Amino acid sequence: GNGPFPGIIDLYGTGGGLPEYRACLLANYGFAVLALAFYGYEDLPKEMQEFHLEYFEEAINYMLKHTQVKGPGIGLLGFSKGGDLCISMASFLKGITATAVINGSVANVGAVLRYKDVTIPPLGVNPERIKVNKSGIADIVDALNNPLEGPDRQSFIPLEKAECRFLFIVGQDDRNWKSEFFAFEGSKRLQDHGKEKPKIVCYPGAGHYIEPPFFPMCTASMHLLVGKPVTWGGEPKAHCEAQIDAWQQIQAFFQRHLMGKPPGTTNKL
Repeated sequence: GNGPFPGIIDLYGTGGGLPEYRACLLANYGFAVLALAFYGYEDLPKEMQEFHLEYFEEAINYMLKHTQVKGPGIGLLGFSKGGDLCISMASFLKGITATAVINGSVANVGAVLRYKDVTIPPLGVNPERIKVNKSGIADIVDALNNPLEGPDRQSFIPLEKAECRFLFIVGQDDRNWKSEFFAFEGSKRLQDHGKEKPKIVCYPGAGHYIEPPFFPMCTASMHLLVGKPVTWGGEPKAHCEAQIDAWQQIQAFFQRHLMGKPPGTTNKL
């Protein structure tokens, strides 16, 4: 068609750079998608030290003003670190209608986050809780502190301020961090503040890297913040099946909340 199309901003994780393949695939299904780099690309900072939400606000405003983007609001899709950035965007910025998070955190992780006079510190990390196997591959699932305890509560993103709908995609064998715990704590926080319960889709046996369907499963790779290879978790068959279903769940979520289409009208592969 000729558009305008519902708009989505797509963010990846701590690998940095500009992955565009998921945005390209979503664009095949009638969305106008902006793949947004936030560090490690062209003139952006080389390392993850601090982020300013004004940068992401500029991207939202760009989408909302684009002649090919249908308003009144847009969607956000974030994986891993991109997930908590999407939650922060939805919590502080206007113009967001729907936010889908793939194995994300409801606490700010890895870098200081700033917006105007607000500063959210990164969640604390205890390196002593990292386990390394004989092959030198690290299991970091227990490394992060609990965002419900002590000073680490300052890192919990105030998602109750968001005016959008949420979808949490959770791999229950995620070894990067406790995605299932984060999703359900986010749900509690929303409901405690009178907000609508988010949709949480859990996949037993799925690891951290839930990619579009038929992408090869990534069991371990270098983690730039940890400085060594880490295991991402997941059983091959369960993970593959999760990637297929999650892709349908994400499309249906955005179709419902950005296009107003009822469930069951998802495009099939």
